[in-house]
Amino acid sequence: MNAMMLGKSMAKIDWRLCVIADIKAAGGRFLPSVVKESVEAGATMIQFRAKGLDTADLFDLGGKIEKVLRGHSVPLIINDRVDIALACGAQGAHLGQRDLPLKAARALLGKKRIIGISVSTVEEARAAEAGGADYLGVGPVFYTSSKEDLPGIVGTEGLRAIKADVKIPVLAIGGITVDRAEEVASSGADGMAVISAVWDADDISGAIRALLAAFKPR
Repeated sequence: MNAMMLGKSMAKIDWRLCVIADIKAAGGRFLPSVVKESVEAGATMIQFRAKGLDTADLFDLGGKIEKVLRGHSVPLIINDRVDIALACGAQGAHLGQRDLPLKAARALLGKKRIIGISVSTVEEARAAEAGGADYLGVGPVFYTSSKEDLPGIVGTEGLRAIKADVKIPVLAIGGITVDRAEEVASSGADGMAVISAVWDADDISGAIRALLAAFKPR
């Protein structure tokens, strides 16, 4: 486990670009290898998502990704599974509206680990912030085929409204491409979480650098 990252202040985390290491988007590629390339190109967070993978394989793959990130100031966030986040030494978990409740997740993860919450409305954002979330994943900002049971499109106006209403970091997600990155950044988002923009790119490193160019370090 990366003890340096585990105790790192939330204020010092670079939220600009979360690459979602999604088993489906990988299309047979070895996730840890692409994670390594992404981090070396400048990705500032990694979220591991593997819906449908059994628990043993999820733990094994999460551990391999955590090993890749050792020595980097890049937090590993596990999607949905608080138990896997704890077991593989990740820095936190990201939860949807129908996952383990935030209060219960915090009781298990403690105060030093990161918890992100997916929201699509100002009301959900307020509730997550009040409940102690460390950051919000706001979306879908644009249409995306990467997620099932898609809620209503938030748009950049909805993203801007949520950002104006909360004090914790806001990451935009959903349909974000290199061409849309500046539009997302101008909405006031602290960063963005991407899948297809990286995994579908012919040049993964180049795509990451182009996405980061829209967000200046804060």
